[in-house]
Amino acid sequence: MKFVDEATIAVEAGHGGKGCLSFRREKFIAKGGPDGGDGGFGGSVWVKADVNVNTLVDYRFVRRYRAEKGQQGMGADMTGRGGKEMFLVVPVGTTVIDVDTDEVLVDLKEDGQQFKVAEGGARGLGNTRFRSSTNRAPRQTTPGKEGESRNIKFELKVLADVGLLGLPNAGKSTLIRAVSSAKPKVADYPFTTMIPNLGVVRVDEMRSFVMADIPGLIAGASDGAGLGIRFLKHLVRTRVLLHIVDMFPFDESTPADNALVIANELAAFSPTLIERERWLILNKIDLVPEDQRQALIDSVVDALAWTGPLYVISAMSKVGTEKLAQDLMTWLENRQLHLIENPELAKVDDEKRAQVEAEARERIELLTARHRAKRAAAKAGVSVESDDDDDFDEDDYDVEVVYEL
Repeated sequence: MKFVDEATIAVEAGHGGKGCLSFRREKFIAKGGPDGGDGGFGGSVWVKADVNVNTLVDYRFVRRYRAEKGQQGMGADMTGRGGKEMFLVVPVGTTVIDVDTDEVLVDLKEDGQQFKVAEGGARGLGNTRFRSSTNRAPRQTTPGKEGESRNIKFELKVLADVGLLGLPNAGKSTLIRAVSSAKPKVADYPFTTMIPNLGVVRVDEMRSFVMADIPGLIAGASDGAGLGIRFLKHLVRTRVLLHIVDMFPFDESTPADNALVIANELAAFSPTLIERERWLILNKIDLVPEDQRQALIDSVVDALAWTGPLYVISAMSKVGTEKLAQDLMTWLENRQLHLIENPELAKVDDEKRAQVEAEARERIELLTARHRAKRAAAKAGVSVESDDDDDFDEDDYDVEVVYEL
């Protein structure tokens, strides 16, 4: 199965059936009068969220969808059959956007939620409709109206409460393995994580939340370098971000410098996203000699001018992970309670999330346009300045994924 988180398609609702021109003709019934029926309404196109679907891959192969036309009217005042409605099934968490106007049509956040993206054409009227005291034998009919057509874009963002971000090998996948039942691949080389991973963290029998891990970011990620930019948008729906910092990097870098790389790339990708709730998680602390730990912790805190929540853990040995999970659960529950009790706060929260999505979409589209321009120039034999760090390719969205919840 392929994990595809974007797809652009064209949809066209069915045309309405035309009205019928007919007169009643039966033996022994003179001047039977008009009996042309109306046409049927054209079928509409709907999108529907289904929790059992987790990819948009089908829409990468079929790009045009047409609903059924309405049947034309018939004699004996018979109305034509209406066109069959078309339902496009998408994963929960899909945003539907009008490509031509950039309008967000709907955000499908619940299983079974549906939205009409193209209205079927109105039916045509048969000549019976035009009969009057002065027009006993009307020959007028009307054709059915054309169905609405649209170019739409599906954007899938995973629905998770907590999002993990950090450099490759910072320990994100190890953390999600430590606190949930998800089993993402873990190895001692960079970019082990190639796709988003989801895990359900169960604090106790009746309390749980969803955690999302994305591929690691590197310097220049906001400009297309590495894999993370392709999946950063999956963090826009999360309520809290965990910034994972490797306290014992395998190269000659320092934790403080690595922490700044992530903060800078996050800010460049979406200025609003970096302002969202974010916790600093200092990982692999068990590998640092005890007499050096505090100085190293202070260096990261000072570099980021950090004043938010701070946790020092070892995901591999599960030191501090249980308390982190408990505190996250408590924070999420309290946050949800505040949003319910304060509608104004909920409105502001929705507005900020919409702003993050807009910034993320703008950044992705900018990189896509730049990549296509370079590719077009290369085909035309035009020399262009090459950026060795620009790995962005919209075709790379097609990658293998398994959701383990």
